[in-house]
Amino acid sequence: MSRSDTPPLPTKDRLIRSAAHLFRRHGYNGVGLNDLLDQASAPKGSLYHHFPNGKSDLAIAAATWASDEMLRLMAASFSPADSFEAGLTTLCHKLAKLFDLSGMADGCPVSGALFDGPNNDLFRNTADHIFEGWITEAEHVARGFGAPPDQARRDAELFFMLLQGGWTLARARGSSDVLRELPNQFSRS
Repeated sequence: MSRSDTPPLPTKDRLIRSAAHLFRRHGYNGVGLNDLLDQASAPKGSLYHHFPNGKSDLAIAAATWASDEMLRLMAASFSPADSFEAGLTTLCHKLAKLFDLSGMADGCPVSGALFDGPNNDLFRNTADHIFEGWITEAEHVARGFGAPPDQARRDAELFFMLLQGGWTLARARGSSDVLRELPNQFSRS
């Protein structure tokens, strides 16, 4: 089956993926409901049918979907690696490629959906839960490579901080080389 023969995604999935794309590019407040519906090729009533609280429910769903994609990317990078640093290098190179494909303009879809939106406990707690999931996954990987628990946690948190800061700096410089350099920064710490 070729890509053009692939059946279209259900409306709910199209809305989630479109929202993740738009929020990562424009932030929560930079995206209107019509933008979301147009991007997803979805009828007007579908947004509230699938997301009763509208844009805020969709933002949480989009951030969760983006997080699941990141966790898959982490697994694909670390599973074949022979060390934490090797997996980190693979992950950073994959992220650099995604950065280049985005036109060097996209931000973190979780931050774009949840931090650029309403300042509320639900969004903040959801972001904390998502980012803690990334850190916990990296910690689990580091422990799998033999790092003691305290070091594994520190390495995982450092990885996350380097990643988030590196992505922001890559956007500011317009260069994915920043992301490719992250493993070197990690090993110097």
